[in-house]
Amino acid sequence: MNSHLLLTKFSVSLHPIDNHSLYLLPFQSKPQTTNFGNCKFISRIKCAANQSPPPQPRQQKQSKKRSNEHKAEAEEDEKGINPVGFLTRLGISHKQFAQFIRDRHKAMKDLKEELFKRNLMIKDIAYGFELMGLHRHPEHRADYMEWAPGARYCALVCGSNGWSPTENYAREGHLGHDDYGYWFIILEDKLREGEEQDELYFQQYNYVDDYDKGDSGVSIDEIFQKANDDYWEPGEDEYIKNRLKVPAKLYEQWFGPNGPETEEELNAIPLPDAETRYRQWKEQHKDDPPSNLPPLDVIDQGKEYDIYNIISSPEWVKKIRAKEAPLPYWLETRKGRKAWLKKYAPTIPHESKYRVYFNTPNGPLERVPAWATYVDPGTDGKQPFAIHWEPPPELAYKWKNTSPKKPKSLRIYECHVGISGSEPKISSFNDFIEKVLPHVKEAGYNAIQLIGVVEHKDYFTIGYRVTNPFAVSSRFGTPDDFKRLVDEAHGIGLLVFLDIVHSYSAADEMVGLSLFDGSNDCYFHTGKRGHHKHWGTRMFKYGDREVLHYLLSNLNWWVVEYQIDGFQFHSLSSMMYTHNGFASFTGDLDEYCNQYVDKDAFLYLILANELLHTIHPNIITIAEDATLYPGLCDPTSQGGLGFDYYVNISASEMWSSLLKDTPDSEWSMSKIVDTLVGNRRNADKMLLYAENHNQSISGGQSFAEMLFGEVMDHSSASEESLLGGCALHKMIRMITFTIGGHAYLNFMGNEFGHPKRVEFPMQSNNFSYSLANRCWDLMEKEDVHRHLFFFDKDLMNLDVNQKVLSRRSPAVHHANDASMVISYMRGPLLFIFNFHPTNAYERYSVGVEEAGEYQIILNTDDKKYGGQGIVKADQYIQRTVSKRVDSHRYCLEVPLPSRTAQVYKLTRILRI
Repeated sequence: MNSHLLLTKFSVSLHPIDNHSLYLLPFQSKPQTTNFGNCKFISRIKCAANQSPPPQPRQQKQSKKRSNEHKAEAEEDEKGINPVGFLTRLGISHKQFAQFIRDRHKAMKDLKEELFKRNLMIKDIAYGFELMGLHRHPEHRADYMEWAPGARYCALVCGSNGWSPTENYAREGHLGHDDYGYWFIILEDKLREGEEQDELYFQQYNYVDDYDKGDSGVSIDEIFQKANDDYWEPGEDEYIKNRLKVPAKLYEQWFGPNGPETEEELNAIPLPDAETRYRQWKEQHKDDPPSNLPPLDVIDQGKEYDIYNIISSPEWVKKIRAKEAPLPYWLETRKGRKAWLKKYAPTIPHESKYRVYFNTPNGPLERVPAWATYVDPGTDGKQPFAIHWEPPPELAYKWKNTSPKKPKSLRIYECHVGISGSEPKISSFNDFIEKVLPHVKEAGYNAIQLIGVVEHKDYFTIGYRVTNPFAVSSRFGTPDDFKRLVDEAHGIGLLVFLDIVHSYSAADEMVGLSLFDGSNDCYFHTGKRGHHKHWGTRMFKYGDREVLHYLLSNLNWWVVEYQIDGFQFHSLSSMMYTHNGFASFTGDLDEYCNQYVDKDAFLYLILANELLHTIHPNIITIAEDATLYPGLCDPTSQGGLGFDYYVNISASEMWSSLLKDTPDSEWSMSKIVDTLVGNRRNADKMLLYAENHNQSISGGQSFAEMLFGEVMDHSSASEESLLGGCALHKMIRMITFTIGGHAYLNFMGNEFGHPKRVEFPMQSNNFSYSLANRCWDLMEKEDVHRHLFFFDKDLMNLDVNQKVLSRRSPAVHHANDASMVISYMRGPLLFIFNFHPTNAYERYSVGVEEAGEYQIILNTDDKKYGGQGIVKADQYIQRTVSKRVDSHRYCLEVPLPSRTAQVYKLTRILRI
């Protein structure tokens, strides 16, 4: 389209006249906005000469007004914001911690103000993936952008350019490199033999639809001429075709055809100032037709090298607003994918391998691009590469399902795709879709949480040493395969969460981010601060704006590209403290605001939660923090970090400790309750699990292996030990599931008592895959594993039918260490546990709030769950007794076999 079709800019450069410069009166004092169809343009645009002057009072006022408008868009309304609101709500008085939170709130406001200087809106910082990395451009080319401030030269090397570092490059001082360290490279598509270049150098192609618009036989000049004829009225574009015509005409009218040509001649003319002359001229021509008057007035502030403002005529603007932009003509020039394929060969075809080449002060180096979305990490001694993933439109994955609604309670099934198969090998996304997803649905869970999906070089790290945060692990399949997995999960009503690792990164250099541009302070801290003290990983520099740009864009990328429904932020204590969480915590608030706290990490987490919940209102974020930092799940407007849930890690650690080190006859009921209930301040935000992958992977043991593993291996252990182990397995899961908050998690296979731990192939096991799988066939046998699965399924259905997790926190009214009995109410449901290994109680009294009839709806000792069925059918309904027990007016006298648990539901209320 001709550049003169739309007027958006007007620049003038004239010598100063006396001490006034050119000063022309405006037609109006306020900027006018002009609409073209759905587009909006501001008709007053600033243009400067060689040097900008200091702002004048009127400019300062307007600039301040615009700045305030931007602030209002970025920051929440101060009304309703209290930086220490959650402390006030909880009645916590701690001056040092309160001051720390206030300072953090002020730092967040300063951070947002700084981000506004580089972004139109703050949320733009989360869309870096739209520009960074390798992208197809509609003008028959590919654009590549990378951030590498320490490099002196940048090139993209790939098979199509012979891996040459001089074919597609950008170097410092020759465009392609800005002040922030961003490199920009254009890779032009290759013209096929016998074809000629497009007539328009900016010819665009539609790469999605296979059509051939633009080849109608009408020339480009004819299209532009028709657009101009339909858009402009006769003579209307006269002053737009020639930007200098307005000032030249005015100059001639003031001074005549033989006006002064030098400053000396101009200064010698004893004429009034420019403003007076212009007033006189306007008065003389007030009766002239509008076409004789310029549609625009040039206004300056009477200063040398002034900024000239364009003020449009209101009548002219009104007329322009009534018109529609000639976009159909522009679209007519666009060609389809068919025309592009006929004329050009892609500079970097689909599935091509490529890397980025840098020249640095320490010499040349090659890296896998930081924003690569598909990567071969180079295992088994092979070279790592990025893979360009741009399938033809007819082969690209097309979404079929939408995400399920955000549930009131979460029943999360934690999975690792690679070990999800029965065979000793790495399973694929397609294997997972076929075998695991139907099982998860049948088991009654409503969400899956995937670990190890993001690309990592070393398989034995489970996926926690991420090398390429934007890439799906190529071990399991292609990006489209993963899209299909998410889509199929959504289709059967499952949310999909990622266990995201932004607390540290792999230390690999060729395929990872470490020393990415040859410098040690690109993405990570330098020195000891940049290395995890125990894990050998790199620590992000959260205070750097480019690192914020990278990490926030990464979160948004998984939601936009793969429709992920939420994230569990892994190991927050590693990033929130400079000691990486390896310090003793007593719960004193001083420990959460001392010199070991990384304030920048907190600002990142707050910004991440605010952006995610603003851009994607249904997103769910989960905090995994062993230190249980105060305010994890409180709103950011009230001084919190803004997470939806937090993980109570101490619950699984308690169960592991009890099973390994304490005889079950010595278990403390009060300790169990205190640990599981956790922090009552945010009990509804708590996510509990009896065991996740940590208890099963690499050196650990699953609870089933600890409880009855030897029995299943046909040792001399008795049947009684097997029954006791299975009973405890069910009770541990049931109390963990029902006593906590609104979310529960279970690791893949543990629901049916997987008897073997997980061990990834590594040097210590001779790289064996024998334990890197799941034995799904165990559920086909009529034995303990099948019984445990049926119990876990009914436990999940208990939440589906009775809304257990979404109810208010339970009222624990009985925790007796002597009898080893725990009892609590949650809504109309009564839960009773007898953990004693030998003692059974024929009529055990537990208090209840409401008089009536209570019926057993779940019994761990039921024969279909592998129990003994000691409680008979005629004992399933119990009526309350008017006796004060556990501070309640009524009680139930119930049979409690050893190592059993029952769930009673109030089915009939009696008024006494």
